[in-house]
Amino acid sequence: MVKKRYVNFIPNEHQKSVNHIDFLGLYDKGFRVCLIDIDNTLVSYQQHEPTDLTISLLEKIESIGFKLLLISNNNQKRVSEFSKNLHYPYISSARKPLKKGFKKALTMLNEKDVKKVLNIGDQIMTDVLGGNRMGFYTIYVDPIMKKSDILPTRINRKMEAFFLNKARKHHKALFEKRFKYEKM
Repeated sequence: MVKKRYVNFIPNEHQKSVNHIDFLGLYDKGFRVCLIDIDNTLVSYQQHEPTDLTISLLEKIESIGFKLLLISNNNQKRVSEFSKNLHYPYISSARKPLKKGFKKALTMLNEKDVKKVLNIGDQIMTDVLGGNRMGFYTIYVDPIMKKSDILPTRINRKMEAFFLNKARKHHKALFEKRFKYEKM
């Protein structure tokens, strides 16, 4: 019997950045909701406002037909400052990988079908683990600038290396199919 305990650390998809994700293809497959992390997924921790490229990407995702929500473990001040000129709903202090923030997102977007939800982020321990636990389609993107990580994120990255090695060992075929992670 194959151990399933490390499978939640493996994303459904791995991309270099959010700009490499085939949102149109995912929409064609039936996904309708896009939950997306902010820090080191859309912008580095050092950027306090969305860039023109980020705004363009969010508009593209919305124009395809996705309901979009920004979801972050960062505090209200940081997330509201980032979102102030955007019209997308957001959740701060989401406490990912716990389910509470994700459930709140589903309620805010009036979505009951977890199989229609994309969860995109740059951390295995929060975004991928939390999204997989909810039954979402998870997309891991490489962090924009690891040097800008805050202390809890640096700790998470140490833990994620351990769990990714376990996942690769116990689920090699699935790991290699879904997750093209080069540094371990």
